[in-house]
Amino acid sequence: MSVFTKLYRGETRFDFIGARRRWYAASLALIAICLLSFVFRGFNVGIDFKGGTQFQISSGRLNISPTDAEQAMTRAGEVPEGAAQQVGSGVNRSIIVKTKELSQDVQSTVSAKFASELKIDKSLISIDSVSSTWGSEITRKAVQGLIVFLIAVFLYISMRYQWKMGVAALVALIHDLIIAAGIYSLVGFELTPSTIVGLLTILGFSLYDTVVVFDKVTENTRDLAATARMTYGEAANLAVNQTLMRSINTSLISLLPVGGLLFVGAGLLGVGTIKDLALILFIGLAVGAYSSLFLATPIVVELKEREPEYRALAKRVIAKRSAATRAGEPALAGGSVPLPARGAPAPAPRPGARPGSRPARKPRKRG
Repeated sequence: MSVFTKLYRGETRFDFIGARRRWYAASLALIAICLLSFVFRGFNVGIDFKGGTQFQISSGRLNISPTDAEQAMTRAGEVPEGAAQQVGSGVNRSIIVKTKELSQDVQSTVSAKFASELKIDKSLISIDSVSSTWGSEITRKAVQGLIVFLIAVFLYISMRYQWKMGVAALVALIHDLIIAAGIYSLVGFELTPSTIVGLLTILGFSLYDTVVVFDKVTENTRDLAATARMTYGEAANLAVNQTLMRSINTSLISLLPVGGLLFVGAGLLGVGTIKDLALILFIGLAVGAYSSLFLATPIVVELKEREPEYRALAKRVIAKRSAATRAGEPALAGGSVPLPARGAPAPAPRPGARPGSRPARKPRKRG
């Protein structure tokens, strides 16, 4: 049977749990890189958060590129905050150039010089200003919303399953948050309210994928201590393998349209207003799928296998398999003894026995 067939049927046996130290090391390395980027590079914060002034040029019938607009603004006496963005297409095409926060008098002066440098009428330039006070309020509310979301996730997982799964889900979400934000910092895309919306969206996707795996783990570990067929880690690893195809399908179906937004919309067509949202969604979906498979479930196993009940279970499973091995019965993974395959030849009869006869019983000693 091929790997793809096993994957489709949920019959793969990849050792996700046994190799968890590797996943921890990879995640810690990525988190370290992201934290260093936070310190040394920071974020390209948009005017919605730090305040500023936005000049929008109606360039649908004009031959003006974003680079031309940036250079014209520099010659007009103001340094653009980040790269100019192109929005819309055809006659509705516009170019947006952002600067630091300017007073009303300075805005009028800069707008006149800007129009003169571009050799267009001043009426084609609209001005929008955002105060730094409003930007700080948006930042505060975004942080509050994120904290409330994480607390709600922990409470839900703890009540639906158990608090150790709630801890694992919370760690996975924080992991996704740091890595997604870190890649955003490394690439240097502008941080806007759309980015925060996308971030909350991908955290929701990561939570959904994690809950699917946790649900299967709960199903596989029900009455596990009574049967002693496998350890908690083996049951959890089986759950990850059983949900692997579903996670791959969900991630691919989500990544394809987002990849179209990022690479076609923002890359080829140059629609700058969607690239910040598309990038955070693309990164977050990929990281969320990784954390639900390689991080959340292994953390649950780490916490659960410290419990006395599951320590004792592991000892019983090992003892059961050792006894089966000594008896010449090759135990399956999980401790069960395999039955004869359908169609396999019956054991050879003892010498002198008639076909179909039962084995002779040993005579009892009369006392």
